[in-house]
Amino acid sequence: MGRKRFTAEQIIGHLREADVKIPQGVNVLQICREMGIAEQTYYRWRREYGGMKVDQARRLRGLEKENTRLKKAVADLTLDKLILKEALEGNY
Repeated sequence: MGRKRFTAEQIIGHLREADVKIPQGVNVLQICREMGIAEQTYYRWRREYGGMKVDQARRLRGLEKENTRLKKAVADLTLDKLILKEALEGNY
């Protein structure tokens, strides 16, 4: 059976539902069963997305994507620099 993938918007929605149900006396294990996730997943989501709004999650995703792109660019430039330096020294 394949893994379910939840979008950040869905995760935030589930966490908000849980925030409403917990004060009503529903325990976390029952909430996780209703969502179809493990209890560990709930707490990981809570740590990552707790207190966020949907627009903040979208912005976070965009920033993470930009950060990945910039890290790749730095790695490529560093590799080019090392190759040029080695070629300049004549150690090829």
